[in-house]
Amino acid sequence: MSRKKKNIVIEKLPIESVAAEGKCVARHENKVVFVEGVAPGDVVDVRVKRKKKSFLEAYPIHFHEYSKLRVQPFCKHFGTCGGCKWQHLTYEQQLHYKQQQVTDNLQRIAKVELPEISPIMGSQQTTYYRNKLEFTFSNKRWITQEEINSAEELDRDALGFHIPGRFDKILAIDHCYLQPEPSNEIRLAVDQYAKANQLTYFDLVEQEGLLRNLIIRTANTGQVMVILQFYYDSKEEIEGLLKYLQEKFPQITSLQYVINPKGNETFHDLEVKTYSGEPYITEEMEGLKFRVGPKSFYQTNAQQAYDLYKVTRDLAGLKGHEIVYDLYTGTGTIANFVAKGAKEVIGMEYVAAAIEDAKINSQINSIENTRFYAGDIKDLLDDGFMSTHPHPDVVITDPPRAGMHADVIKMLLKVAPKRIVYVSCNPATQARDLALLDEKYSVKAVQPVDMFPHTYHVENVVMLELKS
Repeated sequence: MSRKKKNIVIEKLPIESVAAEGKCVARHENKVVFVEGVAPGDVVDVRVKRKKKSFLEAYPIHFHEYSKLRVQPFCKHFGTCGGCKWQHLTYEQQLHYKQQQVTDNLQRIAKVELPEISPIMGSQQTTYYRNKLEFTFSNKRWITQEEINSAEELDRDALGFHIPGRFDKILAIDHCYLQPEPSNEIRLAVDQYAKANQLTYFDLVEQEGLLRNLIIRTANTGQVMVILQFYYDSKEEIEGLLKYLQEKFPQITSLQYVINPKGNETFHDLEVKTYSGEPYITEEMEGLKFRVGPKSFYQTNAQQAYDLYKVTRDLAGLKGHEIVYDLYTGTGTIANFVAKGAKEVIGMEYVAAAIEDAKINSQINSIENTRFYAGDIKDLLDDGFMSTHPHPDVVITDPPRAGMHADVIKMLLKVAPKRIVYVSCNPATQARDLALLDEKYSVKAVQPVDMFPHTYHVENVVMLELKS
């Protein structure tokens, strides 16, 4: 190892395995080294960017040997774009490490008695599987060193993804393998029109410029939603772009726009205006229809979501007489999906707009045995609520990455439903919650599901039963 002040380089470091968040693990002088952008089996020189008492964080600067697990990434943006960080691993290896991630978290954090963990369910599609993508406009395109060296006059406007760690730099995307067409065609057409008509791209630092954000949603029914965000209202320029999209892409069934003068791109508190078509698109699942509006949450891998929900329903073990509570219900997708197998389903969700969507989804499917409530789950699920509502036989919970609030867990232990089905997008926080639930519950089944190929993210479903 060579040192130059804080500049530490470790030479010929063998990469051993995969760790959390997609980084890999190596060891050097009795310290763990977390390295990004490598694969198990690589031998690399790395530069340390962060030094702690028990571990180091580093990035590769030279490869001596490449792992036999590697494959050629299919996207030209790999390594610069922040998405699809596992493209350099075979899909079989990706599934192996995701299974390992679930196992490690449950064993090391939960520390509860576990059944045999079922093999991970791989995604039927590994490319073009997403139904929603968000792109950002910027007048500060990410410039490569090769472009800098060329000394040519460069176009700095870009429509694409944020560079990791750089909120103000956007990577212009030529082709994205995440979402099916017409996603790429629409994005490229918007970019070309904007440049041809000299529309201004947003400056993320100075907070100026017309074009801010583009969202494209595609449904398994073939419907397409496009939402454009503008920083200020410029009627002629906005209508020109929207009319162009309406005429060029007749397959767009919902064309909407937002005027957003805020300091960030969130628009849940802003009016979304419909320029043409319906204010929503429709997804279908097992004969059920789910309306997806511009502010709606819907699983971004619809095909794999269907498999995830089937696992959830199977583990719930419904016979038709059960009262089911669906915590963190979102737009009521799971609640409506399992309703036909239950006596009643009560859904709770923090976002009020999502609850309105959940009610609509019940109405359009003629589902009459659901009830939905908006509010923070830790405040909703209390003694007062339980005194006026039927006791749950089964609780399904699908919390955000942070997991369940401690007060929610305390209430579940107090209410003590016979069965809990815990759906998680973060096995670490799920494992933490399982340790708390272990006071009264036993883990009976564990089923990992891959929702996001070529990323380190993994979904996990755990079924718990009340101890006798």
